[in-house]
Amino acid sequence: MITFCIGILILVLGYIFYSRYAQSQFGADENRTTPALEINDGVDFVALSKNKNMLIHLLNIAGLGPILGAIQGILFGPVAFILIPLGCIFMGGVHDYFSAMLSVRNKGAQITELIKQYLGRHSYIFFMVVVSIMLLLLASVFVYSAGDLIAQRFFNQSDFSLHNPVILTIYFAIALYYILATLFPIDKIIGRFYPFFGFLLLFGTLLVLIGFFVNGIHLDNIDFSNINQHPKNLPIIPMFFMTVSCGLLSGFHSTQSTIISRTLKNEKEGRQIFYGMMVAESFIAMVWAAAAYHVYSLNMVQESLKGSANVINNIADVFVFPSLAFIVTIAVVILPITSGDTALRGLRMIIAEAIKLNQNKIKNRLIIIFPIALIIILTIYWAKSNAGSFSVVWRYFNFVNQLIVIPTFLYATLYLIQNKKNYLMALIPAVFYIFITSFFILNCDIGFNLSYRISFVIAILICVITIKRFSKKL
Repeated sequence: MITFCIGILILVLGYIFYSRYAQSQFGADENRTTPALEINDGVDFVALSKNKNMLIHLLNIAGLGPILGAIQGILFGPVAFILIPLGCIFMGGVHDYFSAMLSVRNKGAQITELIKQYLGRHSYIFFMVVVSIMLLLLASVFVYSAGDLIAQRFFNQSDFSLHNPVILTIYFAIALYYILATLFPIDKIIGRFYPFFGFLLLFGTLLVLIGFFVNGIHLDNIDFSNINQHPKNLPIIPMFFMTVSCGLLSGFHSTQSTIISRTLKNEKEGRQIFYGMMVAESFIAMVWAAAAYHVYSLNMVQESLKGSANVINNIADVFVFPSLAFIVTIAVVILPITSGDTALRGLRMIIAEAIKLNQNKIKNRLIIIFPIALIIILTIYWAKSNAGSFSVVWRYFNFVNQLIVIPTFLYATLYLIQNKKNYLMALIPAVFYIFITSFFILNCDIGFNLSYRISFVIAILICVITIKRFSKKL
């Protein structure tokens, strides 16, 4: 339990001190007019209150990642209780804050536009394709993952094929909601309902945390003689940093921070909204990781089910009173829905920015949404018809998700250098994730499947080459 408490303390102290340091290095100015006030198109550029922005952003970034990633990451052992908060404070929080605030300084520009501005056209074209595919994939899979959860837990369905009319109806309802939430101005649906859903997520996590004290919890401390306790002997480097994404660092967040960059009233609010909600997500991951560790260590979960979504039910049954367990279930079901629709919204904004299509008219939004919706329908059909193939493709999502943190850290580095600030706070995480993502794709079976040692050496060389080429931009 001491290791867990140290991890929570790292989160608290890191937010108090390091987030303020990040803010000072960026140079937040409360007197500077934000895009929400300067442009204010009534659709995407709409000024919202700080509290609304905080809860909306938390839901935008918190898909199933902070829960499923934590449930899988804790298989490495109590070391997760240290790596998650350290990663959050020195990488995840920095990434989310700078991705958002640099968007604010550039009239609400999306990640792809910022890449073009700071890193050049070739990087822009590459990441335009990568980011678009990632968001399409995420929106598609969240339709049916949320749909299957709803069908199983609220309609007692066991047949999740497209032949089941109940499944089709639920999928259609979620997809329709995605489209409406993407088309409507941000303050009409997202701004109105997300603050409540965000509160529900935090309350559900709080119920699990209270269960630690009411029912007791078994948590070992970190064992320096056996740091890695993964049952399949997966290496911490790179696998841990590719498994625990949302609670530690996630490239997806850079596509969501730029949504809220267009609703920010005051630059000084950015620290609480972007850095603060990353810390909140990490806290959620820590609570679920601790709960999963308890049910694993007491053999309450079958070996074959460890790391799967089924563990969520075990945790709710163990730590939450039966009369309140439904709140945890609803909170978990909400997560993929509220990240899937904003993934779609982010994609609309990215495409609109690329083709210079003003989004203040609904017909212009429909021009972009219609082909996207068609692609999502075809993707879902393919996914449900070829589950095995899709699961392999989905594994690439983790790689792509972590890959796109690199350009964000690099253009943050350039900004800090240009303003004579501490650029190492962005450059060091950039180099680390160049190494991690390279190591992963070289070593894993969905990549080049090279030996661990060879992958390590090549990943180091890639770091050196990339930084050498990047230095030419300085």
